[in-house]
Amino acid sequence: MLTHLTIALDMMGGDYGPRSSIPAAVKAVNQNLHLSLILCGNHQVISEGLEKLDSLHHPRLKIKHCNEVVTNSCEPAQALRRKKDASMRIALDLVKSGEAQACVSSGNTGALFLIATHVLKVLPGVKRPALISAVPTETKDPVYLLDLGANVYCEPQTLFQFGVMGSVVASQRLGIERPRVSLLNIGSEDIKGHEGIKQAAELMRKCNQLNYIGYSEGSDIFTGKAHVIVCDGFVGNVALKTCEGIAKLIMHKFTKALKKHVFYKALAFLLRPVIKKMYKRVNPDQYNGASLVGLRGIVVKSHGNASNKAFLAAIEEAAREVERQIPEKIQAVFEQINAAAVLPSSSKIE
Repeated sequence: MLTHLTIALDMMGGDYGPRSSIPAAVKAVNQNLHLSLILCGNHQVISEGLEKLDSLHHPRLKIKHCNEVVTNSCEPAQALRRKKDASMRIALDLVKSGEAQACVSSGNTGALFLIATHVLKVLPGVKRPALISAVPTETKDPVYLLDLGANVYCEPQTLFQFGVMGSVVASQRLGIERPRVSLLNIGSEDIKGHEGIKQAAELMRKCNQLNYIGYSEGSDIFTGKAHVIVCDGFVGNVALKTCEGIAKLIMHKFTKALKKHVFYKALAFLLRPVIKKMYKRVNPDQYNGASLVGLRGIVVKSHGNASNKAFLAAIEEAAREVERQIPEKIQAVFEQINAAAVLPSSSKIE
């Protein structure tokens, strides 16, 4: 475990901005004695928020004043060119300079992707970064889904690289040497899907560093069939938000039904520990924090409408990635793949 780590937070991004990021930041440093946070945003707003929580002079909370904010309606290209003093940009600059080891933001996803790629650059051999996050399954282990919206259209080579990066993340998070990797498709048969999906499948099948198990359908996401499921950003974003919506719908219907009758209320009281455990298992807040993998630095994207608890989960995810040195491990695997590709067949190590 690291003796000290520093994370830069974009305090102004998202739907709630400081209302969720300030309480989350205070709780994060109180829970983790090795953690320091650089709070990027409006100094007065952040100071007032910290003062209300009796944390204005906390020794491990440092405010970095920023004059601008990247709003949800801001075009990514405009944010890159004109918002150089925005809280999002400054947080990423701190990672580049080494003052912080990771960045967390709830801000505009497109802008975060573009600015992070420009500031931090991609790892050698990586074509495009991808957003990855965990989704609960029927088993004890979650499944890691990527891409979740950073890349709407993906070439076969890009999907293949997503599989490699997803495999590294799952391996580190789950403690599995060879996580099962799958491609999300309209059917599990090899003949299903468009040509790009088939080409990506062939690339994965030939890669010794991947434990590729074939296609997965949408209904397979929650079964635990795969540890990693790969798709393009458009499909992944829709799938993730559908999962979150289903979880909220089930819990809403369940709790509403329990309130309809006196007997059900009594039953709910008796089942309270079970209900709490079930809700904790499917609550989207605990899975908040999609990592932008493939960069020369750690960037975690929190939901735009993240609650205090959800933003805290994103900070904790960033801390775990720093401890596990995810970018370095991804780079090492790509170096292995590239080395194997250039070796003559007679010289390859079996």
